[in-house]
Amino acid sequence: MVRGGYKGKILRVDLRKEKTWEERIPSEEILRKYIGGLGLGVKILSDELPDKAKPLDPENLLIFMTGPLTGTTVPCSSDWTVVTLNHNTGYTVGAGHSHGFFGAYLKFAGFDGIVVQGAAKRPVYMYIRDGQVEFRDASRIWGKDTHETEDLVKDEIGDSRVSVAGIGPAGENLHFGACIENDKHHTVAKAGVGAVMGSKNLKAVGVRGSQGVPIFNPKEFLSITLDWRKKLFEKTKLSGRVLTATHIQLLGKGGITRNYPGIADFIGGKNLTDVGFGRTYTNSVVQGAKEFKVAPVACHSCPIACCYRVEITSGPHKGKVATLGGGGENMEGAAGIIGVLDPGTIFWMTDLYDRMGFDTATPGLAIALAYECYEKGLLTKKDTGGLELRWGDSDAAVVLLNKLIKREGIGKILAEGPKKAAELIGGDAPKFAVHIKGTGYNLHDWRGKWSIMLGQVTAGAGPCWQSGQGPDYRPDPDLGYYDYLEPFKKEGVAQATRKVQLRAIWEDSIGICFFGGGRGIPKALEFGPRALGALTGWEDFALEEAFQVAERVITLERLFNMKRGLTIENDLEISPRLLEPPDAGPAKGKTIAPFLRGLVKEYYGSMGWDRETGRPLDETIKKLGL
Repeated sequence: MVRGGYKGKILRVDLRKEKTWEERIPSEEILRKYIGGLGLGVKILSDELPDKAKPLDPENLLIFMTGPLTGTTVPCSSDWTVVTLNHNTGYTVGAGHSHGFFGAYLKFAGFDGIVVQGAAKRPVYMYIRDGQVEFRDASRIWGKDTHETEDLVKDEIGDSRVSVAGIGPAGENLHFGACIENDKHHTVAKAGVGAVMGSKNLKAVGVRGSQGVPIFNPKEFLSITLDWRKKLFEKTKLSGRVLTATHIQLLGKGGITRNYPGIADFIGGKNLTDVGFGRTYTNSVVQGAKEFKVAPVACHSCPIACCYRVEITSGPHKGKVATLGGGGENMEGAAGIIGVLDPGTIFWMTDLYDRMGFDTATPGLAIALAYECYEKGLLTKKDTGGLELRWGDSDAAVVLLNKLIKREGIGKILAEGPKKAAELIGGDAPKFAVHIKGTGYNLHDWRGKWSIMLGQVTAGAGPCWQSGQGPDYRPDPDLGYYDYLEPFKKEGVAQATRKVQLRAIWEDSIGICFFGGGRGIPKALEFGPRALGALTGWEDFALEEAFQVAERVITLERLFNMKRGLTIENDLEISPRLLEPPDAGPAKGKTIAPFLRGLVKEYYGSMGWDRETGRPLDETIKKLGL
């Protein structure tokens, strides 16, 4: 039996019966093969989901899972995962990650995870505290946004320290791109997980606990924790850049122009029609961050604090407060993608999407499609209900978002996501849509970063950050990349994609966030296996085994997806706009299009899968113990 890291119990929930029971966590052999978080979630989904289940069927599982490091003292050990059948694609694994305090508090309440099945007969929320579970009526909070939901649940429970994960109107109305939000700054933002939760009439889950996480070797674990934190803040010079963990703070100390040199050239502005827009947009965001009242917000055991509370002090939204998560993709999907430049409006619109319970990519790309179609005459004021759609007009976008949520007028079309909406609009609209596998992706303009593009295409949970960030975007000495991968050449792209996926899947399984892994900081990768060994007693656990765990999870996702119909043609389902060479910027005239099929096949081969079909080879299945 594992002697540390795990609480030893999974909470099983049958919503139809409003019944719960405890189940022992899988055997030590299974845990060592899948670890936790994403890995264990995919294992449970693969083992238990009925073959014919659809994403919004009661039979679909909604799995909340922590990793063994979640809730401990190692830096950024706040990660928790939701795994389900992907609502956005309809046939792949669906997975997303969040941070804040929900995952840590779930372990403190006595559980490593929650597996939810069935659908409640009425709107409910769950309250979990120190092994006790209650179902409570959610009828008075149904229809509320995610922030209101959190506040009302805390008020009804009578404890402001409860961590609440809930859905907004997007999830209640079963929308593509609906997310789960927790602690106001954090979202499980991929795979339409909010719609799956809404289909189960589950409005929210509140957790709180007083139990600690058992540690096999506390002295060694503390030593690793302290060394890990120190490593993240060591100044490292790499490819002309000085890096520490603070280089990922989006709005801090100079913002994205200092911390992400060159990112302005890859902003997803105006539906990817205006590469030059990104520099103006970036400068506006940075200027706003300097002028407004910006307060960093940290997650459990986080020394970085990449989230922000932004009080807007000027402009049309003066006095409003936005609670932003780390990363800039959400701001692009809400505002940059339709050409908004006012920084206060950018922050406010991002916060609005969060409150509605939306990942900005899928609805944002659908709305941006409408703007371009209006500009090019495929939509008129008659189609839009009298709206003029001009780049930069945020008011029209908010009206469209509300129509989309209610499926009113043109909103009914846009609610289908960018690919299907383009088909319904007709004409040249499918040429303008931006999507991968029909849905939104991690939104930057990745036409100039081929390893990231390939990663979004091949990610087992649909287009998402399971791909990590490739070395043409960020060098990673721990993976052998001491400098940037030479851009716009096919050589090395597939292998780089494989390596960064292994790293990302491993970290998604142990329970640390993307930033806590210390990408770009030499020897940061070694801390995860060492910490896991001291925590669990697996003292011989090494990086080689960690990457084999990740390879096993990726291959299991592939088997799951192919069982539900995935083929190489699905992996090549990428919109024409993403295959167009940009007309400006560093990627001017360059496109991955002539090489994409070959790169996908090369990636398959690097994973031990059949190069023509992507089916894992028998020897690979045997080697990984699947």
